[in-house]
Amino acid sequence: RDRRRVRGVIMSTLAKSVIKNREVNESCFDFLYIEMIELVKRLVGESEEMVFFKLERIGYRVGQKLVERYTQNRQRFLQPLETVKFICKDFWTSLFKKNVDNLRTNHKGVYVLQDNKFRWLTRLSSDSPETTKELAQKYVIFPCGIIRGALSNLGISCVAVSYTHLTLPTKRIV
Repeated sequence: RDRRRVRGVIMSTLAKSVIKNREVNESCFDFLYIEMIELVKRLVGESEEMVFFKLERIGYRVGQKLVERYTQNRQRFLQPLETVKFICKDFWTSLFKKNVDNLRTNHKGVYVLQDNKFRWLTRLSSDSPETTKELAQKYVIFPCGIIRGALSNLGISCVAVSYTHLTLPTKRIV
């Protein structure tokens, strides 16, 4: 029941802020996001794998729903590159209020999206840089799930992996 509430609160918050062009105060979303992660940790226990799994699954569902609404009046994408460009330009901008800083490909189906000032990590801090990087991993699992869910709903099966080993708040999705 709590999981449904969390999913519903996140979907309604994102839908209101992104889809209906209503702005949600950033600090309010930050607190909601922190509480979502804490709630998932309480529900599944201290198992890091289960926390990551649940956060990624919630993000996956959110990504599927959001991309469905964004693309309802668009023609279907024919090439994977068109889909990835849509994610980089339109989808990413709607969610994070900025473009992806860098898009790279090896022309064999691997795309790397890089955001050097990832909004959801800008206020993240702790006692030491190592602890901050560990904490950042929990906070980028949900957005990875969003991107994976969006791409999945657009017909691209993928694995979304984040790298936060760079100077925070960088986020790379491969």
